[in-house]
Amino acid sequence: MTTIPDELIEQVRDSADVIHVLSEYVDLKRTGTDYRGPCPFHGGTKRNFAVIAKKQMFYCFVCNEAGDVFSFFMKHLGMDYPTAVREVAAKVGIVIPDRPTGGPDPREPLFAAAAVAGEWYANRLRESRDAEQARRYLAQRGLSVDAWHLLGLGFAPKGDAFLDAMGKLGIDHETLLEAGLAVRRDDGSVRPRFWGRLLFPIHDLRGRIVGFGGRVLGDGEPKYLNSPDSRIFHKGQLLYNMHHARPAIRRAEKALVVEGYFDVLQAVEAGVENVVAPLGTALTSDQAALLKRYTSEVVLLYDSDKAGMRASFRAADELLRMSIAAVIATPPTGEDPDSLVVKGGPAALAQVIDDALDVFERKLQLLERGGWMGTLNGRRKALDKLLPTLRAARDPVTRDLYVGRAAEVIGITPESIRREIETGAGPHGPRRASPGAPPRVRRGPAGTPAERSLTRVMVHEPEWRSRIAEQVADSSVFAQPDRELFEYLSGQPTDVTGAEMLGHLDGEARLVLADLLEEPWGSLDVDALVDGAINDLASRGVERELTSLQRRISVAPEQEKVTLMRQIDLLSRRVSELKPGRWKVIRNREE
Repeated sequence: MTTIPDELIEQVRDSADVIHVLSEYVDLKRTGTDYRGPCPFHGGTKRNFAVIAKKQMFYCFVCNEAGDVFSFFMKHLGMDYPTAVREVAAKVGIVIPDRPTGGPDPREPLFAAAAVAGEWYANRLRESRDAEQARRYLAQRGLSVDAWHLLGLGFAPKGDAFLDAMGKLGIDHETLLEAGLAVRRDDGSVRPRFWGRLLFPIHDLRGRIVGFGGRVLGDGEPKYLNSPDSRIFHKGQLLYNMHHARPAIRRAEKALVVEGYFDVLQAVEAGVENVVAPLGTALTSDQAALLKRYTSEVVLLYDSDKAGMRASFRAADELLRMSIAAVIATPPTGEDPDSLVVKGGPAALAQVIDDALDVFERKLQLLERGGWMGTLNGRRKALDKLLPTLRAARDPVTRDLYVGRAAEVIGITPESIRREIETGAGPHGPRRASPGAPPRVRRGPAGTPAERSLTRVMVHEPEWRSRIAEQVADSSVFAQPDRELFEYLSGQPTDVTGAEMLGHLDGEARLVLADLLEEPWGSLDVDALVDGAINDLASRGVERELTSLQRRISVAPEQEKVTLMRQIDLLSRRVSELKPGRWKVIRNREE
């Protein structure tokens, strides 16, 4: 995004009627020479929020928030300054080019295709006979029509009806492919990406549909299928329902983060508006940074099983790195937020949230209940379990509180814990080699790192098989024998044992699987390992295309070079977003 010239900023400021713009977000009524309404920043009900037309400013007499039309968008909607200027400009009809060469946003056809697809899918769910199963399924989950209308749920039928409808509306196959709404078969033909699925539209912060999550109805794998990353959709940077939840998060001064789409729907149905969810993967640093723009406290409400608790702790560590207070709400055994609301209603959800514990206290509670503090060796291992969270705590006061609490429970000095945080050999911390010792290198199985790491996770962490299969759009980029092993593992349920899998493979794929089953499997950061491998695979194709364009531009006619430069710029940004360098860091840490 280019820098906005000062004169253009002033033009936008002068053209914006602060009363007209802010009245979209605040119920304003004229009082004397200014306008008054309830303050959107502290959630007031009395008319203490004043908008002064003469000065084009706002001010709250209770919480003292003040500013102009741009700062309102920044504070209330969490935008940075350039985005706020552009948003106000759009409302007053001033065009601000965001490309160095000017002209329309090249992504606009993708936004348009996603918007039209969202409307078509939503109409299909409401009206079509073939969506009866989807409507029945939503009713069985205890969701009202209003709930799924609010978030724009849709239905993707089997067959080519979607492609036919898009074609009649002038949206070609190439646009659908680039927007992640269609896929190309091996024979070159095109089919809809989503097939017989209930769809959850995913929005950016401006409320534009940028992708979809699809749940299969009936049998089929994967259970959930998301749009692939594209020029308008980056799943690691967005949160489901964030476009609706932002004002509620500000009012509540905290966000509720749950695991899935239905968890969000049930929370909204129960009257909880400040709820969001990651998009089928672990909470990322980008998503934590997004939450930081709106709140300093997050309640994590994940499943109560072992995998859910592990995911909660990983998410909490990401939040602590952003200096966000992280608390863990734990539903009763065997329940998740979805089932909790269905069985116990809003009161059950509210009670679980009210009983939430700080992540560090929750870890200590589990360790004490597990008997870890009963022996010296157990206490040593307990500290290792606590170290990731101790290291993640960026806020110095929070870290000191955690250190003091750990010292109290484990029975060692705070100084010992601080030394361990900085130089110890616990999980995810620096390791110190003995003087003169050779570097420690783990001899894992040979093979391309990204492919092999994905198959390793699928072997040792069965619950990851369908999730990884969903994220890998094209396994043909894998080197053999990892491709054969990956394709086999992708179709295996979580209860299939290693011995059973060995009996169905032969050749090199069987040898690789045997090696993977015999290797040690420690407490690696699986989320980071998978993300890094997926990014590495995705970056290969982008880099190949980038190399091809760079070769073409040297011999291209002058009139074509501008277009090629634009494409090279987009691909370069895409490579940067995929962060292949991050993969190297993860791999080195693992070794």
